[in-house]
Amino acid sequence: MTDKNAMLALIGREVGRILADKGEAPAIITADTLFLEGPLPFDSLDLATLIVALEGETGKDPFRQGFRQFTTAGELAALYTAA
Repeated sequence: MTDKNAMLALIGREVGRILADKGEAPAIITADTLFLEGPLPFDSLDLATLIVALEGETGKDPFRQGFRQFTTAGELAALYTAA
């Protein structure tokens, strides 16, 4: 999956699943959505869960060589489309 919009849609689905598992209301995810300290009821464990789910879905690990900075869903999608 290399298309950024498709990756953003996958991120949105996985975020929705994580929120549902926590009993939280669904959220609309856009490229500008902040993961931490934003509108999502997301913490670092949720973010780690998202990363593991994305690796499972895509077979890609953009963090294999170390941490890469991102704060928004769009930035995360770009990491996966470049990997």
